[in-house]
Amino acid sequence: MNPTILIIDDDEKLNLLLKDFFKDFGFTTLTATHPEDGLKIIKKKSPNIIILDVMLPGMNGFEVCKAIRKFSSIPIIMLTAKGELMDRVVGLELGADDYLSKPFEPRELVARIQSVLRRMHPVEKNQIRKFGSMTIDFNKHTVEIDGKRIEMTTNEFSALCFLARNPNKVLNRDQILDEMSGIECDAFNRSVDITMSRLRQKLNDDPKNPSFIKTVWGTGYMFVAEEKKDEK
Repeated sequence: MNPTILIIDDDEKLNLLLKDFFKDFGFTTLTATHPEDGLKIIKKKSPNIIILDVMLPGMNGFEVCKAIRKFSSIPIIMLTAKGELMDRVVGLELGADDYLSKPFEPRELVARIQSVLRRMHPVEKNQIRKFGSMTIDFNKHTVEIDGKRIEMTTNEFSALCFLARNPNKVLNRDQILDEMSGIECDAFNRSVDITMSRLRQKLNDDPKNPSFIKTVWGTGYMFVAEEKKDEK
């Protein structure tokens, strides 16, 4: 089944151009020029990925991203103004999975879409692992704490799985960033720290006394929870 992309952008010409371009890559494309229409489509159609412009009428892209994250973990790629680093930081803090500056080459957007979709596909079969109160299902891409489902973005899940697969090992920001492929790296990139902060909030993990993720100052992060083995 072809992946479905929803574009929320008030530039109708760009929407039509991308819709036509995406056909060659096997994508089904839905478009909305107003945020409210986009939110309705998400709830009705459940697309596989959302392309969301920052500059929108009525609600800006950050407000839309925040609204989406209240009910869905569908991956979001934000379109930001060229060179606006703060837009990227804010987008990541609100739960966006990637960003791309306008103007952009449609092929680069396709590459980023494909990268995000690859990270959504299961890498391991029927792999369920428990770490303290947390259960990770690598196949279904789900995380539970004490049996309660925790909604996560693609980046958050990828980073958590990378840490969990490498317990008690210090992983630097570049290594984690590579796992969160698609995010650009620059001198002021805070995406890893933002993702770790969001993960801790969702896992209710105290950075001063961590149960799961420990900060190794000046280097990166380390997964400290011990894995529970099923008793036979």
